[in-house]
Amino acid sequence: MNCQQTGLLIDSYADGELDAAGILEFEKHLHDCPACARALQNVRSLKKAVKQDPLYFAAPAGLRKQLKAELRLQTETNPAGSFWRWNRLTFATSGLAVACLALLVTVVFSRPSAQQQLAREIVSSHVRSLMADHEMDVASSDQHTVKPWFNGKLDFSPPVADLAAQEFPLVGGRLDYLANRPVAALVFHRHKHIINLFIWPLEKPDSPPAIAGTIQGYHLVRWTAAGMTFWAVSDVNETELMEFSRDFMSATAQAPPGR
Repeated sequence: MNCQQTGLLIDSYADGELDAAGILEFEKHLHDCPACARALQNVRSLKKAVKQDPLYFAAPAGLRKQLKAELRLQTETNPAGSFWRWNRLTFATSGLAVACLALLVTVVFSRPSAQQQLAREIVSSHVRSLMADHEMDVASSDQHTVKPWFNGKLDFSPPVADLAAQEFPLVGGRLDYLANRPVAALVFHRHKHIINLFIWPLEKPDSPPAIAGTIQGYHLVRWTAAGMTFWAVSDVNETELMEFSRDFMSATAQAPPGR
């Protein structure tokens, strides 16, 4: 058995579908060929990774049994031609496997990441608050009114600051629901634009404000500080949203949020 023949049978060997004679020939070549041994290891690693993906579905036991029975019947009917029929079958099944794998890779890599899904959820909450005329539960520009309003409604105390001096006046706050938990939403104005700032606890190292993308024309900036994560979203331009985020982070840096 040469490398070309071994290459055609790697998938079958990895799936335990070769007969005893085929296994002996395959393993004899494998013992003397490091390249084919590495190829087998790669196939095994790929199969393991595919089986761990949530989109993996095992073939029904009845179908596997039927295929094995048909292959056995062909081998018994014409042993001399069984090797080449097996090769043709391997070509066909390998083509199907490649097509399925390509589809799986496309689906897996086209799925949005957890952060992308969260960003979309944040934009949806922002838009929903505007469309449903539910911008605020508590309307006030006084941070000492807005901050106590969250007491008893959340399991944490969000930092609150009025940035009127920086031309980002606080206008109120509300409860929202993101990342499978209740969160605080602070509402600010920038001229005629609205900025929603979502806040909830997250045990991660502090990180400065950074652009997190643009979805449907709405810009997002995120950062972490003092055990909290912050997501600002608005249709103001990215420069102004970054300016707002830095101003808020600076204003609350001296007063870490309590739990």
